[in-house]
Parts: sequence; C-alpha cells; structure tokens
Amino acid sequence: MSRKNNNRMMVYIATLAAQAVIISLLERFIPSPFAFAPGAKLGLSNLISVIAIFTLPFRYSLQVVLLKFVLTALLGGTLSTFIYSFSGGMLSYFMMLLVKQLGPKRVSIIGISILGGVMHNVGQLSAAALMAQSWSVLNYLPVLSISGMLAGFAVGIGGNYLLNRISVLRVYHTELTVSDNQASWLNPIEETEK
Repeated sequence: MSRKNNNRMMVYIATLAAQAVIISLLERFIPSPFAFAPGAKLGLSNLISVIAIFTLPFRYSLQVVLLKFVLTALLGGTLSTFIYSFSGGMLSYFMMLLVKQLGPKRVSIIGISILGGVMHNVGQLSAAALMAQSWSVLNYLPVLSISGMLAGFAVGIGGNYLLNRISVLRVYHTELTVSDNQASWLNPIEETEK
C-alpha cells in the first residue's frame, strides 16, 4: 500500500472510530425504546461496526471496533461497562464476520446485523454470568434476544442504506470486494447508476 493510500486509510479508520465513540456517548442520553427489556439499548454505534465490516479488510475493521471500545471506556465508562461492552461487541463482531462469508446471495446486511445484535446480548450476559458466578443471569437472554433482533434490524437497515447511498462508503466497499475477490453487497440497481 502506498503512503498516500496508507494515510487515506488511517484517516478513514480514525473517522469511523470517532463517529462510533460520539454515537456511543450520545446514546447514553437516549431513553431505551425497549420497555419490555430494562437496560437494553438500540446500539446505534454498532452501525459503524457494520460499516467497517463491509468497507474495510479484517485488520482495519478490527482496529475501528477496538478503538471504539477503548475510547468510549476512557471517555465515560467504568471497568464493568467496558467488560460488558467489549465481551458483547467482540462476539458480535466476529459472528458477523463469520456469517458474512456466506455471501450476499445467502444472507443480507440486515440479517448479519440482526445476528450481531443478538450475539452482542449473548456476549454481555455471558460476561455478567462469569462475573456473578451464576448462570441464572442467562434467564434474561430470551427477552434481550428480542431487543437485540429489533436493534439489529434497525442498525442493518441504516447500514444498508448508508452503504448504498454514500459514495465514499461505496468506493471503500468496492475496493474491499475487488481485493478480496468477493461479490458486492450493494444493491444491483445502485451499482448500475455509477
């Protein structure tokens, strides 16, 4: 990678990470839309994780996700919130990457995001169970799975929309799919408009 491309990539990674941190910090002031699941949030910063997965190679998307967790914890979190967020976020990230390997003909961006939302809750509850040394915490999983599916659906719609409508994201997505010799996740109609 040339120095110019390297600098461009660093700026893009930093921009995504900064957006994720800002969204995460702002989300703390938004009341939960899930009255049936106390403590559940929309997870709007996961939108940036989805964008990173579909526009960056693994090592760079991982940097975005790690930067989001570390900076958010430093700017207003506690050790326990970091552990919960990190556990849920990393499980979600790796599961989304794994399912992405099925390709756009078998699973959609929205489907991948829904899985990410559910896995985020599985990771958080698993961390809570280990810290409390009690698996009874997992009894809350069915309720949180519903909120995770709804949040993942909302994030997936947002991610799909942004990938198809924002030209910079489309360029990065196209570069990723060409370099990895993968099928494009962009809507065919959008690709013909280029």
